[in-house]
Amino acid sequence: MTAIKRVFGRRVWDSRGHPTVEVDVTLANGVVGRAIAPAGASRGTREAIDLRDGGRALRGKGVSRALASVNGPIAQAITGMDVADQSGIDRVILRLDPSALKETLGGNATVATSLAVLHAAAADAGKALWLHVSETTGFTPSLPLPEIQIFGGGAHAGRRVDIQDFMIMVPGADSFDEVMEITNEVYFAAGDIMASKGKMAGVADEGGWWPNFDSNEEALETLVSAIEKAGEKPGERVVISLDIAASEFCTDDCYRLALEDREMDNGAMIDMLGGWLDSYPIASIEDPLAEGDVEGTREFTRRFGDRVQIIGDDYLVTNAALVEQAQEDGACNAVLIKVNQAGTVTEGFDTFRKARSAGWGAIVSARSGETEDVSISHLATGLGGGQLKVGSFTRSERMVKWNECLRIQDALGVESFVGGAPLANTWWGKQSKKETAA
Repeated sequence: MTAIKRVFGRRVWDSRGHPTVEVDVTLANGVVGRAIAPAGASRGTREAIDLRDGGRALRGKGVSRALASVNGPIAQAITGMDVADQSGIDRVILRLDPSALKETLGGNATVATSLAVLHAAAADAGKALWLHVSETTGFTPSLPLPEIQIFGGGAHAGRRVDIQDFMIMVPGADSFDEVMEITNEVYFAAGDIMASKGKMAGVADEGGWWPNFDSNEEALETLVSAIEKAGEKPGERVVISLDIAASEFCTDDCYRLALEDREMDNGAMIDMLGGWLDSYPIASIEDPLAEGDVEGTREFTRRFGDRVQIIGDDYLVTNAALVEQAQEDGACNAVLIKVNQAGTVTEGFDTFRKARSAGWGAIVSARSGETEDVSISHLATGLGGGQLKVGSFTRSERMVKWNECLRIQDALGVESFVGGAPLANTWWGKQSKKETAA
């Protein structure tokens, strides 16, 4: 047993310039674990809240109340506990705040502490974090398939386009490094196309291009052109992934695309997205309907679940009980894992297990407000999660996570890269099986 000697929270700053919480967990032998809480812009109503100070200072984003949670009740409760007892420590934290959304302590306080404990336990064992995660959860480690933003929209880009993320995946690559090379070509090809047409508005929150398109579908057309300009055939090595984040533009069961001044019920929304699936090489789609639209999500899954990966983010908020209910409902076939949505590492692991027990996909994900913390690169690897969503191909808070995966690749070996395996049940995977057989 190695006891926790000290827990200390400090204010640091995220990629948007907002305050956030960093926690150091110091052990009796002097080993230190450290982690930082990220923050989302597009947030599900059922996810753990970030406890903020409110008021005029720092635009209401101050974290002194969350820091008081760390340095007060949390520190008092877990000091002296065995750092290797992650689930026990997280249970103690949860008992301090039994509210569903971590409203008392703040999800930013709990997740930074929980992750710092995980880092400290790995360091105490003298092991890389990904290996510690693998050994403590029993999952076989593997390098994930990246999901990388090319165009940012929705809440990440001033709602200049309604759809939140236009991304690519490279399931046809043979290594993580090859994914990075191909993404580099596509990313800058997209920028060149936008600049030549006067469609460039800047860079979005997660590092993707901030577009000045006239319609949401123009983003898809441009993304296909960028893949071609990069020397790839869309739908072969490179496919498209979308985060619709439909809750962001749904009110009273009405979906309104502001860019096109278009309003739809969920049937019309499903038909529109289905048309996109027919016209473009889309292999994965996230939150196609609003978080409260159970019937719409079920219908979308019924119609397209055998063709594409359908991910629940706001719909599931890294909650094992919600994943179980969705599995019973026939809604979605994959879940986004954001540890800060749940509030503790243990809750994130429980959600991952629940997804895997039903054969679902799982995508470990960053948030739009990020930092230099690389925990998720290790979580995705140690869980053998199969997929990792970090943001785009620029900005150091994104690249630090991709670069960490490259270092892990050196330790695990190129053969640990999962490639297209997570998309085996999509049209891309079925097409690949036919080509291999031929």
